[in-house]
Amino acid sequence: MNYHDFTMNKAHNLYIHVPFCMSKCNYCAFYSFACKSPDWTEYANKICNELRFWSQKLGKINVPTIFFGGGTPSLMPVSIFEQIMNSINQNFKVDENCEITLESNPGTIDKDKLLGFVSNGVNRLSVGVQSLNDEELKFLGRRHDVKTAINLLETAQNMNLRVNADFIYGLPNQKTANVVNLCENINKLGLSHVSMYELTIEKNTPFGKMNLNMPDNEKMAKMYDAIPQILSLPRYEVSNYAASGNECRHNLNVWSGAAYIGIGKGAAGRVYFDNTWFEQRGNFECFEKMSDDTRATEKVITGMRTMRGVKLSEDVKKQLDFDWINSHKDLVEIDGEYLHTTDKGLLILDDIIVDIIK
Repeated sequence: MNYHDFTMNKAHNLYIHVPFCMSKCNYCAFYSFACKSPDWTEYANKICNELRFWSQKLGKINVPTIFFGGGTPSLMPVSIFEQIMNSINQNFKVDENCEITLESNPGTIDKDKLLGFVSNGVNRLSVGVQSLNDEELKFLGRRHDVKTAINLLETAQNMNLRVNADFIYGLPNQKTANVVNLCENINKLGLSHVSMYELTIEKNTPFGKMNLNMPDNEKMAKMYDAIPQILSLPRYEVSNYAASGNECRHNLNVWSGAAYIGIGKGAAGRVYFDNTWFEQRGNFECFEKMSDDTRATEKVITGMRTMRGVKLSEDVKKQLDFDWINSHKDLVEIDGEYLHTTDKGLLILDDIIVDIIK
């Protein structure tokens, strides 16, 4: 895996939020909203304004990865994407091998439009498939069917793009057998990266207002355990699986504590400026100094999500309860410079993080 530590130099990854959707899904609690005809010109101007601001503040820094998330970034006209990419290239030094990811939903992008994105730099496509069952897609509030999703995956694969597909499991009344069947069907797609997310019921969503018969924790744990046994890709993070070399570099950088800038309303960042970490939110909503302890604690939380674990740098070690760690070797292990969970510990990761932090 290609991890980086950019805290000692000026490189920052970029996350650009695109909040527009065709419609809101029943489970979605992200900052996004349905809009049939967004003012894309206004949106692009605001994004480019933020990019110029950060260039003036940080200088013409290196950019190792760019991630367009949402929302539904694939709704964006190619001309708007081109305008934003031109601004990024004008204001920063984009690495020659920069990973440029575009999140997409089936039905919002065809081959010609995808070619337009690729010609402007996209080399990784993340597709929100969510299910390979049409009835489940309707229940989730998705606008596409299985055939449309598979066609998009095949189109992107034929362009030699790095392709990820998102899936959701743990739906009401679902059993382990359903997840096994899903993983077996995913294996037939020949993907090099898959994200498997447990359905979480959030307040203020349509699902949050329903009395859904959700699987209990024990059933969820059995489903989670079944995924790596069936899926043909190894797990490298709590919810992510990839063939070697196909991990999402942007997320790996963020999880390992690298600096990143959130661009656009709804985006968050961790900016490293004047030897100080800052919590940052897009659209100039927030730029607040963080204590070294707070930032080190964040590194523990995100690093422990990965199979490699969190690097035991001096700032991280100050936050850890080594007495607890040394007395719970069935749950956590120290492997060289890294602390990570065991397979048993991974199932109760949230509890472990509370215990290992002083």
